[in-house]
Amino acid sequence: MPAAGWWVGIRLLRAIVLLLGLSTLPVDAATRVISLAPHITELAYAAGMGDVLVAASAWSDYPPAARRLEHVASWQGINVERILALKPDLILAWRGGNPQRQLDQLATFGIPIVYIDPLSIDDLPRALDNLARFSPHPELAHQAARDIKQQIVDLKQRYASNPPTRVFLQFGTQPLFTAGPNTLQSQVLSLCGARNIFADSPVPWPQIGREQVLIRRPQLIVIAGGDARIAVIQHFWHPQLSVPVIALNEDWFNRSGPRILLAAAKLCRELAAMPTTGVK
Repeated sequence: MPAAGWWVGIRLLRAIVLLLGLSTLPVDAATRVISLAPHITELAYAAGMGDVLVAASAWSDYPPAARRLEHVASWQGINVERILALKPDLILAWRGGNPQRQLDQLATFGIPIVYIDPLSIDDLPRALDNLARFSPHPELAHQAARDIKQQIVDLKQRYASNPPTRVFLQFGTQPLFTAGPNTLQSQVLSLCGARNIFADSPVPWPQIGREQVLIRRPQLIVIAGGDARIAVIQHFWHPQLSVPVIALNEDWFNRSGPRILLAAAKLCRELAAMPTTGVK
């Protein structure tokens, strides 16, 4: 069968199987899936698709089972030839991080491509509900979506009414940049009742200068990384700025996947327990 037609053949065969009552899988359930971003891999596993994932992108390391998957994409691009050889019947892609030209090339072979681009906290349960129709276990996808919705509600009820702490979300030092309002990371702050000092940024990830931070008088700095990074950040700002620094697990906080709610819960707890001092 020509490459461009194998997916049509797979779908036709599945339709016949369903018509004969030989399968109880959902009509759109995929059997060979490739994920092209680490956060998508996490969402796919949460949606009950672990058994049908045949390959993923580099850094797809959660859950542990994902580490056994072959890597067919990285920051350098997508291995189109290898993906074609694996004959997937579904590709899960990241519009903001995968090269569109190579995705368009894969689409010409008739492979369905579904884009998973959570841009808000509420997009996470929606992404899981959308994945349910492709999952061999749609009930797991819907349950995971419900769980995330409940976590969001719980955090809002417990922390969102707290007095707003002015927080600087710091990513990097050279260059120094932060997260604007239309990012998951900024929305995590809102769940905890905190306020992003760059909530007025017109761009999602602005590069900024030290003076721009100091003039906004943050009471707290939040970073992604291990606790060892805290001393580095404190040294970076000394003596101009002396405020507490909270470090969040980088994979939890930086990936647009279910574990960002773990970062939110940790941040909320530490915010509630930590007195802030502001800028002297």
